[in-house]
Amino acid sequence: MSRIGKKPVAIPATVTLTVDGQTVSVKGPKGTLSFTVPEEVTVTREGAELTLTPSVDTQRARGMWGLSRTLVANMVHGVTDGYEEVLELVGVGYRAAMKGSALSMQLGFSHDVDIPAPSGVTFAVPKQTEVRISGIDKQLVGETAARIRRIRPPEPYKGKGVRYQGETVRRKEGKKK
Repeated sequence: MSRIGKKPVAIPATVTLTVDGQTVSVKGPKGTLSFTVPEEVTVTREGAELTLTPSVDTQRARGMWGLSRTLVANMVHGVTDGYEEVLELVGVGYRAAMKGSALSMQLGFSHDVDIPAPSGVTFAVPKQTEVRISGIDKQLVGETAARIRRIRPPEPYKGKGVRYQGETVRRKEGKKK
């Protein structure tokens, strides 16, 4: 039995949640998201709670049960509070700036790296070495942050590169003479 799947999803008063067959739509103060629940999972709404249960007893149904519950809970959290990832640029001359709604970064290449903001994601640069990525879709925010980090991941000798806030880079010792 899924411990996560058993928990009902609490629906705040500011959120409008509708269930149309297998499609769950969530509308809140920050926007609207929808998700199609797999056929193996049944969705029922009781007052201010949404309950998901597996309709058949198979391994896939049990896996989809917990996953679906988590995705719906993430949608509810996203339309109420939103999600944010913070990236740090570490290195001499590494800096970021906004060009309209796009992000422009200098990461030690011979050219600037320009990244257009995907729909549903906004960039902010409070400091030259800090990039904030925010939006209502947790998966899209995380994917965008990972793509930016992949351009120049932190290297183990000097620690230069793009890293998540609070990420510790495992450092290696340099060459001995």
